[in-house]
Amino acid sequence: MSRKRAVVSLGHDALGYTTGAQRDAVQVTARALADLVEEDYQLTITHSNGPQVSMIHKAMTELRRVYTDYTPAPMCVCSAMSQGYVGYDIQNALRSELLGRGISRPVSTILTQVTVDPYDEAFYEPTKVIGRFMSKEDAETEIKKGNYVKEYPGKGYRRVVAAPQPIDIVEIEAIRALAAADQVVIACGGGGIPVIEQNHALQGASAVIEKDAIAGKLAGDLQADELIILTSVPCVYRHFGTPEQEAISAMTVAQAKELMALNQFEAGTMLPKIEAAIAYLEKNPAGRVLITSLDTVAETLKGKNGTIITH
Repeated sequence: MSRKRAVVSLGHDALGYTTGAQRDAVQVTARALADLVEEDYQLTITHSNGPQVSMIHKAMTELRRVYTDYTPAPMCVCSAMSQGYVGYDIQNALRSELLGRGISRPVSTILTQVTVDPYDEAFYEPTKVIGRFMSKEDAETEIKKGNYVKEYPGKGYRRVVAAPQPIDIVEIEAIRALAAADQVVIACGGGGIPVIEQNHALQGASAVIEKDAIAGKLAGDLQADELIILTSVPCVYRHFGTPEQEAISAMTVAQAKELMALNQFEAGTMLPKIEAAIAYLEKNPAGRVLITSLDTVAETLKGKNGTIITH
């Protein structure tokens, strides 16, 4: 297959923060993705799910509060639900956009599990906030269950879960087969469903996986030609948010590591994207990474915007 193979990572802006906003947002997202297909890319798409999985967790928790005979849904189930309905919206919007352009290309969503290490340090220091604000009494109940909570003075408490590093993508061969068949594939949504392997069985973990971390791994595992990270800014910057802000049009892995050492990339926003880029390029030195915003991706492909990272 001569098409350029790319893994595209979609951030929150590509999906919106509510079910209604998501339906509208994916129409715009589908146009950008269809532009890539028209540029002769074979796409494997992954996406964030922070607002979505948090919304599902809230809903399932409240259901349990109202109907006590219901069993609360664990995080792995909430993650699976979010993968399903986000994938559903993306694949339908993209399929419609492609057909409107005269392109007949199958679009599939794969419910994807990702193994994590039960001894990952992240399980001892959870950082990802999910769900609703709780009273002190509800927070104490969560603590008794072995869960972690974080206090927000004047607002209440919220649950926090771990964000361990991904080890293996369980369905990677299915993803690879569909990509090789020239389908558009949506996989590893929200970082994938975190699971722990125990005696050949997969047990859901109370955790979430960083979307950027899985994007880098997915691109490396597929030996994709490019990793395209679509975020909320048109490119990567030095001294971001200061009067000295300066756009970076291109850099190497070595230069990226130097800037990381100088704390040029903010933790939780740009830093995970740079780390994903490095992980991918160290596994596939011939590849390249494009970081840009959803509405400037066409310009980036023409070299007019965005940041390109190479080995």
